[in-house]
Amino acid sequence: MISRTDSKRPDPARLKHRTLSGAILEQLRTDILNGAHPGGAQLRQDALAEAYGVSRIPVREALFQLEAEGLVRITPQKGAIVSELSVSEITDVFDLRAILEPRLLEASFPALMPEDLTRLDDIQARFSAATAARDVGSFGILNAEFHMALYRHAYLPRTQVIVAALLQTSDRYTRVQLSSAAAMALAVAEHAELIALCRAGDGAGARDLLRRHIETVHRDLLRVVEKSA
Repeated sequence: MISRTDSKRPDPARLKHRTLSGAILEQLRTDILNGAHPGGAQLRQDALAEAYGVSRIPVREALFQLEAEGLVRITPQKGAIVSELSVSEITDVFDLRAILEPRLLEASFPALMPEDLTRLDDIQARFSAATAARDVGSFGILNAEFHMALYRHAYLPRTQVIVAALLQTSDRYTRVQLSSAAAMALAVAEHAELIALCRAGDGAGARDLLRRHIETVHRDLLRVVEKSA
């Protein structure tokens, strides 16, 4: 007879498979964001499976997750194709961010503590150093970390999950938008101003600046994409 405890014990083989799929997902995501797989490139499951020395199953699972993140699109004819920069997707992502992130900040703001501001200062220092060093691989990660740290006390779990996914999608766009020195300097300055407003207890001012900050990035991205079209 199988005990209740035994019936709930994780299957080691299944856990190993999930870990493998997660590792492939992380590597493919990094390669797409870094441009190793450019927009329009085909990601063949059999070639990837051979390159990673695995079966096609974890590769397929990773590709499905990348499709959910908007980094690839899967078609019956061509399989997985790396998504091109899309004006419609940029507008969709940033319009949603401009609605949801101020809401999260408004909910989180009253509970922000001095240690939260210290944490924001630390992220800001690392973000500033990354931009100065043109460490493109860190831009989006640190940007998302900064934003989510602002919202950490908002008890809006569904909105938190949606915004975290939007910020992950934004990583690719952030790398493009921060390709100019002026854009990098503005991002650093606006992050610093957000911290200052939070420290001063100006929740309305922080919320309004956050919305403008997101809208500015949106406009900059559209200009970059239109120039490259």
